[in-house]
Formats: sequence, C-alpha cells, structure tokens
Amino acid sequence: MARIAVITHEQDRFQSRRGLLLRRDSPYMLFDLLQELKRRGHSVRVLRGTSAKPAADIAVLHLDATVTPPDYVDYARRFPFCLNLGAADISKRRISGAVIDQGDDWQGQVIVKSSLNHRGTPEQQLNRRARRAGRPEPFPGVPAFARYEIHASLADVPAEIFERRDLIVEKFIPEPEPDGFGARFWLFCGERERCTRHVSPQNLVKGDDTIRREAVPVPDELRALRRQLGFDYGKFDFVMHEGRAVLLDANKTPGRARNLSSFIAAGNANLADGFEGLIRQVK
Repeated sequence: MARIAVITHEQDRFQSRRGLLLRRDSPYMLFDLLQELKRRGHSVRVLRGTSAKPAADIAVLHLDATVTPPDYVDYARRFPFCLNLGAADISKRRISGAVIDQGDDWQGQVIVKSSLNHRGTPEQQLNRRARRAGRPEPFPGVPAFARYEIHASLADVPAEIFERRDLIVEKFIPEPEPDGFGARFWLFCGERERCTRHVSPQNLVKGDDTIRREAVPVPDELRALRRQLGFDYGKFDFVMHEGRAVLLDANKTPGRARNLSSFIAAGNANLADGFEGLIRQVK
C-alpha cells in the first residue's frame, strides 16, 4: 500500500464538509479517484501549501491554476515521484492546436477565448480567498473574461484582441453532425483511459448539454502530445478536423460532471488501476 500526497494551493478547497452527516465532498474528479484508492487500502493526505514535510511515496501536483507557481513545482520535486510535474503550464496559447494569428489565411469562423484555464475563474477564486484571509493575491492582475465570442471571420476580430497576451483567437472547428456538433474528451491516469465523443445541439460542446455520446479511439498524435506536455493525469478536449486531431484544451485538475455522475463513476476503478500502475513503477 502506498502513501499518496495531494499538493494543492494554500487557498484551494480541494475538499469540504457538507450536509448533516458532514460528509466530505469536492468539485474535483481526483477526489472520487482517491476515494477508490483509499477503499483499496492506500492512504491519502491533502497538503495545502508547501510547508508540510514531503513524506509520501507518490504525490499529485493538483494546483487549480493555469500556471503552477515555481515554489510549488520545486516543492513537488522533493517527492520520490509526482504526477503532472511536467504540466506546470496549461495556457491555451501554449497547448491549443487551433490558435491563429491576425495574418493567417483561415477563411472560416473563429472564436476568442481566454488563454487561462476556465476563463481565469480558478485564479480569481484563489485571489478572493487570499484577500479574505488578509494575504497577498497569488495571481494579481488576472483579467475578467465573461464569455467566449464567435466571429464569422478573422477580419471581424477587433485588432486590439491580437495585442492582448491574455486572449487567444482560434479556428472554430466543432465536428458537424445532423443533430448538432461533436467534440471529444479524453480522460487518463497512467496507462488507463477513456475517450468519448459527445454530441450537443450547441456549437460549444460541453458535458452538461450532451444528447448522445460514444466511445472513440485516441489518436496517436494526441498520445505523443500528452507525453510532450508532461501529463500523467488529466483531461484533453479535442476535435477531429480534416483527418487530424486538434487539441483545444488540456486540464490537469478536471472537475466532476455531476449530471454525468453515473458515467463518471463507472470509470473511477479504471483510472484507479492506472494510478496503481504508476505506484508500481515508482516502487
């Protein structure tokens, strides 16, 4: 049995108590995976900040922020092995395969996004908690971003958008279907995975508006990109466009899709097997 440490930001709330029975809960998918690992006999300790002694067999660097601060990366290196140590920067400007510049010859629709994960909401939450605690903001100056904007063409995007480093412009390329649009979601932990194609009536496909889904294979080029980006655990959002996989988003702290709880729960044992495979590699 292994001692597992989860490294979180000092202002993060990885888990909380709720209800009359004070049951523990969490917005993160990793919480359910760890519950399965604890059921199998492993011990789990959630660490807030970098002050605790790194006493564990394996750790998970689980900072819900687009760019992991260097002191957390240095702290994670003190463990015998740490998942996602190489995935410290998941900004869309770095990982997206659909980013285009002002002078590109793309003729289709485009979408303006925040380069930050989840529009910078995690960083804003950590800043608010730090202010309430009388601490300095860990991510000062994070700009607000209300929603994605779709434009008919690249020429319709205001010129000042291209001057902002916090924003990106992407080709808008959902997979067209007779009843909507498709996108693909690949969840993985070690060598275990599940990859599904979701179809939604909305052109911005999210898990909570899916009308049907199917298992699909993971393209080889995406596996190579996962190794390049340093991911041991996480979720990739991608589409197939003109015969190739295009990565749109990479998340090292995927959340729990509550309205898909039965679908997600069915895969927890599989992902836990992948985590145990990583434990065996370390030992």
